[in-house]
Amino acid sequence: MLATERLVLRPPAADDLPFLLEDMNTPPVMEFLGGEIRTPDEVRESLDADIAAFASEGGHQRWTVWLRDDDRRVGRCGLFHVRSGAAPAALRGQREIGWTLAPHAWGRGYATEAARAVLDYAYQKLGLATVYSQTSDSNAASTRVMQRLGFARRSELDYVDPDYPARDNPTTVWSLSAENWNG
Repeated sequence: MLATERLVLRPPAADDLPFLLEDMNTPPVMEFLGGEIRTPDEVRESLDADIAAFASEGGHQRWTVWLRDDDRRVGRCGLFHVRSGAAPAALRGQREIGWTLAPHAWGRGYATEAARAVLDYAYQKLGLATVYSQTSDSNAASTRVMQRLGFARRSELDYVDPDYPARDNPTTVWSLSAENWNG
C-alpha cells in the first residue's frame, strides 16, 4: 500500500470489479485507451491478471487509488512493462507508469499525486534508473501530468501504434530518470 496526503493506493482486489465496470469502463475514461468499452468478462479477466501480476515478482503493479478521507475509489495508477510490438526496440520491456481516473475525480490533481507515490516507489523501492510514460498529443491532460512530474519528451522514441485510432497517433514517449526525480 502507498499513501499520500489525500490518497491511498491499494493493491487490486476482486471487490474493485463493480468500480471498474461502472466508473472506469465508460466512454470518457476509455477515450484515450483505445476507445473501446470492454465486455464485463474482459474487465474481470483484466482485473484477475492485475491481481496475479501484483503478487508476482517482476510483474506489473496497478494500484487502485482511493480517497483517504471518504474511502472512495477514484482511479488506478501503476507500473508496467512496455509490451507493444510497435514500440521501438529500445523501449520494449522498459518500465512505464500510467494512470486512469474516473471522471468524477478529474481536475483535482489526483493523477499527479498518485503518480508521485508510484514514482517514489519505483525509484526508492525498486531502484529503477528510468521510468517511461506514453500518451498522444490528443491526450492533453496526461501530457500535462507528465510535464508536472518532470518527464522529458523523447521524440526519437515516438511511434505509430496500430492498436490506437489515427487521432491518438503517434504515441508520444516521455522519460524521467531517478537522478532527475525531485519527489
